[in-house]
Amino acid sequence: MNRRERADHLYKVVTSDRFLTKQGLGNEVPFFICPYPARDGLSMHDDRRDLIERISHAGVKVLDLSLYDLSLAILKERDILQQILEVEADSEKAEIKELLQGVLDPEAHLIPKIGEAIVATDHDVIFLSGVGEVYPYIRSHNVLNNLQSTAKDAPTVLFFPGNYTHALATGASLDLFGELHDDKYYRAFNILNYEV
Repeated sequence: MNRRERADHLYKVVTSDRFLTKQGLGNEVPFFICPYPARDGLSMHDDRRDLIERISHAGVKVLDLSLYDLSLAILKERDILQQILEVEADSEKAEIKELLQGVLDPEAHLIPKIGEAIVATDHDVIFLSGVGEVYPYIRSHNVLNNLQSTAKDAPTVLFFPGNYTHALATGASLDLFGELHDDKYYRAFNILNYEV
């Protein structure tokens, strides 16, 4: 599916009553993965912005959240962003990774931040982006697992730079950048396969 086809499909799906009323999900959480080639990362940012504008003209309200922006906000609020920047050059990567994974723990910090945005903003659908920018500090399957209790009322679309595949033998997998196997996540639907 090329960029134009993907954008048109997403528009049709996200503005459909079937999607907005969470039909055809078999009582699963309304989580969707929008996989795209990692090489399209910069263009996907613009495509997502255009899509949000088109969707809003159709009367559908989107809560657009970036995991990267949320992470920066958490670091700033906790007054540690500057400290991390100062010690990063002289620290081992493993130390920085461990520090950020603790400070940005999805269950303790990131999901509550997303929950605040959900409560504060009227929306019909949630878009989550920034997956590649927060790797390896935040893993997409951890976000989705912890988000199940917080974002269950509106469909949530995770824009994922890589592949989301389903196979009977191996189950479902999120492969970041098309190369890094990011554990199994079974409860989301591939939005590119969603029928309107």
